[in-house]
Formats: sequence, structure tokens, C-alpha cells
Amino acid sequence: MSVVERVLRGVFAAVLVVGAFAMLPKSAEAQGAPAAGLEQLAIVTSSGRHAFQVEVMRTPDQRARGLMHRQFMPADRGMLFDFKQVEPVAMWMQNTYISLDMLFIRADGTVARIAERAEPLSTRTIPSGEPVLSVLELNAGIAEKLGIKPGDKVEHPLFKR
Repeated sequence: MSVVERVLRGVFAAVLVVGAFAMLPKSAEAQGAPAAGLEQLAIVTSSGRHAFQVEVMRTPDQRARGLMHRQFMPADRGMLFDFKQVEPVAMWMQNTYISLDMLFIRADGTVARIAERAEPLSTRTIPSGEPVLSVLELNAGIAEKLGIKPGDKVEHPLFKR
């Protein structure tokens, strides 16, 4: 086998290896999914109990980042912001590409207010309207589709019983 044939064979083998790696599934983070574990959450409405898997943002850095720069969130997923204490909060959509429904939740797990279809990339603040412990972000339209209303109950260990 000539030197040229050996080089070409090596190049062909390298192309096959690179192609095989390209066919592997992308990491969860690259697909817009969370890198860390998910927690179970349910919303109880007049139409039934609706289950979601959520990322919980517990630190100031996590809460500041939220869903920024994500291009996609699966329909059964959400992000729960734990503010650690009951207080008035305000959210915004800066650097957030996904339109969202925001559920502002009291310490007892009841929905205080819903801001539907928040505008992507907007710096307009969206106030809680009253002191809350948490905010749940879901894909836009989920609240309407499931009939989620103020007063409905969110089940997650964050909310005291």
C-alpha cells in the first residue's frame, strides 16, 4: 500500500469517527433542556391534576438566569423560582426567547395571579400583584389550555401544607 493510500485510508477513518460522533444525541443542555435533575410538580384545577417536571431555581444566580437563552422547553416541563420568603416579586423576559405563562404562587401553594403569554425578550416587568413565595413558568398557552385559574393549588414540597 502506497503512502498516499495509507493517508487517504486514515482520513476516511477519521471522517467516519467524526460522523459517528455527530450522530450521537446532543446533550440535554444543548437541546434546551436542563443539565440538572428535575422535580415533580402538579397543578390541581377544576379539570383535574396536571403533572409537570420542573427545574427549581433556588439561588440568586439561578433565579437571575432562569430560562434565558433557551430556545425550547418541552410541554410537560417548567421552571419554579423559589424566593425563600414571601414578598412582592417582579419578573421579566430579557434574553428569554420562549413565550411563557407565569403563575405567581403563595406560600400555601395557591395561585395568586397568572400572567399569560409573556412577550419574549421584553424588559417590561411583570409584578406578582401581592407577596408570593414562588413563580412557576410554563410554556405560553398552558394556563389557558388546562384552565388554570387563581386559587388553584400547586403541589410541590416547596409549599407548606
